[in-house]
Amino acid sequence: MAVNGAPRERTVERWCWDFVHAVELATKLAPPPPPYTENDASWEVEPAARRIAVPARPPELRVTSRSPRSVGENLAPVEVRAKLVHTFLHHELQAAELFAWAVLAYPETPRSFRSGLIRLCREELAHLALYRAHLERLGSAVGDFPVRDWFWERVENCEDAASFVAFQGLGLEGANLEHSARFAARFRAAGDEEGARILERVEWDEISHVAFAIRWFERLAGEPLDYERWRAMLPAPLTPAVLRGRPLNREARLRAGFDDAFLERLEAEPSTTTRSPR
Repeated sequence: MAVNGAPRERTVERWCWDFVHAVELATKLAPPPPPYTENDASWEVEPAARRIAVPARPPELRVTSRSPRSVGENLAPVEVRAKLVHTFLHHELQAAELFAWAVLAYPETPRSFRSGLIRLCREELAHLALYRAHLERLGSAVGDFPVRDWFWERVENCEDAASFVAFQGLGLEGANLEHSARFAARFRAAGDEEGARILERVEWDEISHVAFAIRWFERLAGEPLDYERWRAMLPAPLTPAVLRGRPLNREARLRAGFDDAFLERLEAEPSTTTRSPR
């Protein structure tokens, strides 16, 4: 689908557009605040659907088409943890970009949904800032390791807003409840208490992000969250097994609003050969 032209200046939509298209590293990692979303004047009156195919990437970010090799179990070496933090940082960047992308791609959705996406985008950028500061404490900088735009490679198959929420909110952010908890324990075992605390902060914030996704999935789909309905709305070729960590973080997922029946199905899902982005 062709992308419509740039939105009107000083609108939320233009902020999203400029963020996704930013080519300077400083602007990409820490864009200026968006217009106040509670003001009618901050939004386009009749926004067109704009589906951006790929984000702009500053030259410092070296994008690869293949996922980096696993770092293994030993996180004691500083460079190993730095590589992981760099990966986590890029995941947060992609998540923030995709929330902005969805504001542009689904202008027909309620403004309260799109305002919520802006809030989530800014929280992902706050996580990115935490990871960036810790990356520097570990003696590295953004761009020291290659990155993969795995999230972006999948979102183009999200046909509507409910599918996007199924993928991004219930899928990627749901899985991050497992990944954040697992890596927090591993960072702490490696003696990196600050890294562990950042991961725990991210896990806590993701609970509210997943709760937002559950609420809006049900509203957009017009039915209560059901495992098979969620599976059916995932963009091909993704399966639930790719969007689940091990062990399942049942406590965090229950806090977010998943029920036991859903989690039992998710936990029993057969493993897949497709690699998770984590």
